[in-house]
Amino acid sequence: MAIKIYIDQGHNRGINAGAEGFGLFEQDVVWQVGMYLADLLNNTPGYEAKVSRPTIDTVLGYNNSTSLAARVADATYWGADYFISIHANASVDPSYNGTEVYIYSELSKSYPLAQSILNQIVAEVGTRDNGVRVNPRLYLLRRNLMPALLIELGYITNPEDAEKLRNNQFEFAQAIYDGIRIELG
Repeated sequence: MAIKIYIDQGHNRGINAGAEGFGLFEQDVVWQVGMYLADLLNNTPGYEAKVSRPTIDTVLGYNNSTSLAARVADATYWGADYFISIHANASVDPSYNGTEVYIYSELSKSYPLAQSILNQIVAEVGTRDNGVRVNPRLYLLRRNLMPALLIELGYITNPEDAEKLRNNQFEFAQAIYDGIRIELG
């Protein structure tokens, strides 16, 4: 039986569009990374992937709360084994940079997967390692029945990270894929 991975491309166009910087929009960057990742997984025996936004214009919910709830409900209804939400971070301080992965608890099955994905992004894309962080307040982590993690690829407000988010979208997807394969087989 295939391992089912639900790929949530964070945010929507228009409603809760996410961060922006250096001419990039989070919802567009993470949409493309998610599509690349789904393609890699769906072309690998033993894996099945589904994305939250099959088109770049797909809008889930009518506000932030209903959008998050729709993503969790869709993953649950589909019977996902893992939930991976992809985002780009932002800060008013443009020196902030790097990749971090959020999980609900260090005791969860998502911790080793988060660490493996983080290691691969840092190694393959060259971002700074900001660690695996526990944040049980995040809706997508606390409301999912399956192991869930939220990846902040890099800071869209940092010039070096923004360049990677613009030019290395496939490499981010490949690194996430490699992290999944290393941890889950």
